Amino acid sequence: MKLKKIQDQVIVITGASSGIGLATARLAAKRGARVVLNARNDTDLQQVTDEIRTNGGRAIAVAGDVSDEQAMDRLADTAQREFGAIDTWVNNAGLSIYGKLTDIPMADKRRLFDINFWGVVNGCRSAVRCLKGKGGAIINIGSEVSELAIPLQGIYSASKHAVAGYTDALRMELEHDSVPISVTLVKPSAINTPFPEHARNYLEDGVPTLPPPVYAPEVVAETILKCAERPVRDVVVGGSGKAQIVMSHLAPRFTDRYMKRSMFEKQKTHDRSQPREGSLEHPQRDGRAHGLHRGRVKQSSAYTSAVLSDMTRIVSFAAAGVALAAGVRRWRNAA
Repeated sequence: MKLKKIQDQVIVITGASSGIGLATARLAAKRGARVVLNARNDTDLQQVTDEIRTNGGRAIAVAGDVSDEQAMDRLADTAQREFGAIDTWVNNAGLSIYGKLTDIPMADKRRLFDINFWGVVNGCRSAVRCLKGKGGAIINIGSEVSELAIPLQGIYSASKHAVAGYTDALRMELEHDSVPISVTLVKPSAINTPFPEHARNYLEDGVPTLPPPVYAPEVVAETILKCAERPVRDVVVGGSGKAQIVMSHLAPRFTDRYMKRSMFEKQKTHDRSQPREGSLEHPQRDGRAHGLHRGRVKQSSAYTSAVLSDMTRIVSFAAAGVALAAGVRRWRNAA
């Protein structure tokens, strides 16, 4: 499956008015892509679009809620009408709720799934409709908590687990039917975006914050654009996130104890205040890619760069081939 270079692509990005979506839109436009930006907040979305155009990029804004499947169809149709095609669709929009699962109302849990999970489903449905004939890429934004759970963000973890399962199943079905669409799951670690500020807060004290280490949103944006040019099954952004995932698979009970002892305090701060309601029902004014994290923010990830490098892929395929050949030999000898 061959994907176009970024400068030749039309890229649709949901959740593009802030955070990872905004950083990705800026970087894609800087590299020559035509970008189609989606978010609920039309004012911020237009501001971001005007900024990209002022800097010489090509962009349009299409406001809409990802939980509305008709809004995603309008997004796809507008992109095709304005730019003639879609090459990559990035399902990025998402929110969190901080608090114990027993303290969060069911209505809020359902609303979060409407955005985080059904938003991805709606986006994928519209993207497949547009891409199945000519090919392209679908990139879904999961999280390191797509593979392990984190206390005080339990419903967010559950939604990202669901995104991972849906993404993997969609990939297999499209491959089975020989549909030329690359399907990628990008799993960021803690990223310095307004994510904690947009979250609904049910913490008993304090306001949401990010546990270190924290990476810049541009690290995720770079990863997304690499996956838009070359098929990648899935990738974790940030070595710390990968380490926690590996630890959870090798020593699940130890990981549970570590999370229990550390993450109740590391996910809240008392050095600022913010409204408890967040952006779950109504988007806040924002337009910022970066959040308020006051500690060190990593500007790169050696782990992610290595995983996505051509040499690493060659070595990995060679190692897999050697292991497969050895397994076949053992099976033949045993027979």
